[in-house]
Amino acid sequence: MKTVLVSGGAGYIGSHVTVELVQSGYNVVVADNFSNCDRTCFEGVQKILGRELPLEVVDFCDAAASDALFAKYHIDAVIHFAAFKAVGESVADPLKYYGNNLESFVNVISAARAHGCNNILFSSSATVYGETDKLPVTEQSERQPATSPYGNTKQICEDILRDCVKAYEGIHGIALRYFNPIGAHPSALIGELPRGVPANLVPYITQTAIGKRECLSIFGNDYPTPDGTCLRDYIDIVDLAKAHVAAVTRMVDGRMKLDYEIFNVGTGKPVSVMELVTTFEKVNNLKLNYRIAPRRPGDVTAIWADTAVGEKELGWKATRTLDETLASAWAWEKKLAGK
Repeated sequence: MKTVLVSGGAGYIGSHVTVELVQSGYNVVVADNFSNCDRTCFEGVQKILGRELPLEVVDFCDAAASDALFAKYHIDAVIHFAAFKAVGESVADPLKYYGNNLESFVNVISAARAHGCNNILFSSSATVYGETDKLPVTEQSERQPATSPYGNTKQICEDILRDCVKAYEGIHGIALRYFNPIGAHPSALIGELPRGVPANLVPYITQTAIGKRECLSIFGNDYPTPDGTCLRDYIDIVDLAKAHVAAVTRMVDGRMKLDYEIFNVGTGKPVSVMELVTTFEKVNNLKLNYRIAPRRPGDVTAIWADTAVGEKELGWKATRTLDETLASAWAWEKKLAGK
């Protein structure tokens, strides 16, 4: 059995990926410093799997600690999630994002190289495409200047991985550019659990619906889109997790066609913010309190994926419907609230 290190593995995406990896036959070591999450999802992962998993409390900005982790285990591949991820916060505090997101990734690659782990999967983002006017975006779409420091760290980390693969013999890298992960595991044992005020749309929706937030703000209704709100490609978190398993398997089985590969991970279907809100209301039979607010710094007008390359090369395709995903998000929120 191959062993995969999941950095940031106690967070929203990392926890779902961990479940899918273990269920696909991988050994998984979860590492997190819990700066942006608590142990709720990690405990939920163990309940889903019915077993305990190795958990290492590590700050990947600590080079010595990163090296010690790779020395402790024989790691065949690493998936790097450990990063700050709020667009608005990155605009307000760019040094926090450049310091954490870049240093942690450099340390992961350095430690992986030093201990013979040649397979590195980077958690990238559609934000690398910036404000583009050619939609949908393909993996060959030109990256535009990032609209936020968060997006810029994703671009820079992609470049770091690409350059390391080119420079260091034997290193293989995949960057998964995913769009807007939403929803929760069907078990309702793991889901998105932001600290403080949510920066992402769906947890703000669910927290408003449960009564934790008074009102949902829709940032801008004057965009050049059919209903004036931003268009996004919302991907179910379980579908997204399965794409990571497909990518890791491609790496460890030696099936990569290039030493550095990029794949979009989305549905290929644009959904507006207002459409997402009204669908949530319909699926869960409730009414949300929302208001239109001014545009938010760093937001792009519209972005959605061309998923043909990933579907062909990874043998992966998003299958869960938006209705299913939004129902799972609400089930998770109700479980958190004890309802």
